[in-house]
Amino acid sequence: MSLYQTQKLLYNLNKSTELQAQFFADKQSVLKNYRLDEEEAEAIVKPDIGLLYIMGVNGQILMHYAAMCGYAWPEYIKAMRDALEIYGNVRAGLYVTTDGKGAV
Repeated sequence: MSLYQTQKLLYNLNKSTELQAQFFADKQSVLKNYRLDEEEAEAIVKPDIGLLYIMGVNGQILMHYAAMCGYAWPEYIKAMRDALEIYGNVRAGLYVTTDGKGAV
């Protein structure tokens, strides 16, 4: 897993409207510039906000990416909560959990 690369991509998407336009036109042309594993790339493309949370993506970065992808605030929170049931504990990062309850 390359959490740093995943977060770097999402951070760059959050701050660059040009990169966002390129991403929505051709996601693979953007993804190829980051060292992502298959699970990370699929979660970004889908987008699977819950899985990205479980992978350990920082909530501030993830919140903006979710909004860019059309998630309303309640949907964003629900995606993270649901992901704990689907995928288990947060694996890495600031929100790593061991109790299955998560930080949301």
